[in-house]
Amino acid sequence: MWMVLLSFLLQIAAIGVFRQYHMRPGEDNFGFGFEMGRIGRSIALGQGFSNPYEGNTGPSAWEPPLYPYLIGGVFKIFGIYTYASAWVLLSINSVFAALTTIPAYLIAHRCFGPRVALWSARVWAFNPYVWYWSVHWIWDTTFTPLMLALIFLVSLKMASLEIERWPPWRGWILFGSLWGVGALANPTMLSFLPFCGLWIWRQRYKGGLPSFGGIVLSSFVFFLLLSPWLVRNYEVFGRFVFIRDDFGLQFRLGNNKFADGMLIATLQPNLNKPELEKFQRMGEIAYEAECRRLAWDWIRQHPGRFALISLKRFFYYWNGVPRPTNSRSPWDFRSSLFLASSVLAIWGLVRALRQKRLGAWLFAGLVATYPTVYYFVFPHARYRHPIEPELFILAVFLLSEVRSHKPVAEEAIAE
Repeated sequence: MWMVLLSFLLQIAAIGVFRQYHMRPGEDNFGFGFEMGRIGRSIALGQGFSNPYEGNTGPSAWEPPLYPYLIGGVFKIFGIYTYASAWVLLSINSVFAALTTIPAYLIAHRCFGPRVALWSARVWAFNPYVWYWSVHWIWDTTFTPLMLALIFLVSLKMASLEIERWPPWRGWILFGSLWGVGALANPTMLSFLPFCGLWIWRQRYKGGLPSFGGIVLSSFVFFLLLSPWLVRNYEVFGRFVFIRDDFGLQFRLGNNKFADGMLIATLQPNLNKPELEKFQRMGEIAYEAECRRLAWDWIRQHPGRFALISLKRFFYYWNGVPRPTNSRSPWDFRSSLFLASSVLAIWGLVRALRQKRLGAWLFAGLVATYPTVYYFVFPHARYRHPIEPELFILAVFLLSEVRSHKPVAEEAIAE
């Protein structure tokens, strides 16, 4: 707990020292929360969940609801696009980041022991890279890792015989609740849900524990949490919209005639006036469908190119997206630490699988499933952040294995 408190205080200090509460004022403060900030502004102004860009474009499902409502509440109390609101939102982000230390410690302790747990917690709590997302980026980037880490921890507990110490229904309700809340913050995490559920079922089946009734209960709780938002979307748009409806634009931003494995930001409505006018004229449902059609048309016309850039996106996700530079040097080391952390984590995962460590296949499922959509859309450094608590644990486990074998190797050399 002292690590949680100290991590939070250091992040708050970083916000003040580096003046991170000074958001980019350009584009009428669009950099303050981007589309989520725009929707938050509309909520604070009494216009409801609407207007992700400029102009009055009506009700929206462009983003999942939780974080924009948080922004809207903060704007209502502390002012729209004010320093005070920035301070509050970044402080809340810092709370989420600091609290993630707790499930990271407990996951590592359960799977790899107390030493790995202690160092995993330290690596997360006092890592400036982790702080970057909490003190700089007004988005769900720090909430999603917390939710995924809690889901991972509960999954480990539910899959073991220790769950018998809980009332049978409690774990399943908690599991469904965490997934429901997480999906309303970032639906991308749902790519991990099928594997996670199947892993729990298999582990419980091998231990002679029943699961069918719990799965039904957990599913009920999950859809109960989602249903108000899904009903709202149906009433607003006259059709079923599952949480958010901006996939077409995201798909097009990564798949177009300029595509090279990275985000083509110039096609975004906030940076492209014709696109903004099209969005305002068509409405977001029709605009999303049009963007999706354009992306699919390009893929059908260039299947080989699509396959190649998808491989590049896979590489960029784990290596880090290259940044523009005027340097003529043949080497660019700016992503070296990012790549090194990926290599260490995957190497640690392989070692955990070989040793048949508790939860090793759950780690593998997370690493295999969560990033999948980004291989076909576009990668970004913050898209890896939700699974970084688990990646850091795997990397620390690998390094602990090297350290534990070092004295043995030195003794053999001495003999």
